[in-house]
Formats: sequence, C-alpha cells, structure tokens
Amino acid sequence: MAMKIRLARGGSKKRPFFRIVAADSRMPRDGRFIEKLGTYQPLLPKDSEDRVRMNMERVNHWLELGAKPTDRVSRMLEAAGVLAPKTRNNPQKAKPRNAEAEEAPAA
Repeated sequence: MAMKIRLARGGSKKRPFFRIVAADSRMPRDGRFIEKLGTYQPLLPKDSEDRVRMNMERVNHWLELGAKPTDRVSRMLEAAGVLAPKTRNNPQKAKPRNAEAEEAPAA
C-alpha cells in the first residue's frame, strides 16, 4: 500500500482549513485517511504558532514506514527541521516575460 502524508481540505467556502493526514495514495483527497497528524490554517499570519501544528512523533513514524509527503507538506516539514531542504528548479520562472515576443517570427 502506497502511503502519502498530505493535506485534506475542510472548512467552508473561502475559509480553508486543512488536516495533515496519513492516507493511502489511492483514496480521494478529502476521503478516508488512516491517521490525522496535524492541522494547517492558511488564513492565520505566517508567524502564528497555530498556523501549522503537527504531531512530529507520528510524522516521523510514518516517514520511517515509507510514507511520501506531498510537495506542500514536505515544505512544512523542511521548515520544521524534519526533512533536509532540497533545491527546487522551476525553469519557467527563470524565463523573461517577453520571451514569447522575441521568439515569434516576424510575419
């Protein structure tokens, strides 16, 4: 069974609230999960303690069992110091905005 540590959305329209869960990768995003590992409230200020709360003992347990965190959760774990920071490469961001106009042949 392929395990993921991912976000499950809750809250109402325009008021997001996420649970950090360990789930089978085949289950729907907001569907069945095995264990709730924490919460994420994106509307709180970035310096707030309550913005991201995780039970690190259980997160480490699932990582040892081979669960793969999603991109967003891995960023949270990197900020918490659980995972080593990795370099990300987004070549689309490096391109200048007017590159399309320069590449298009003049007709």
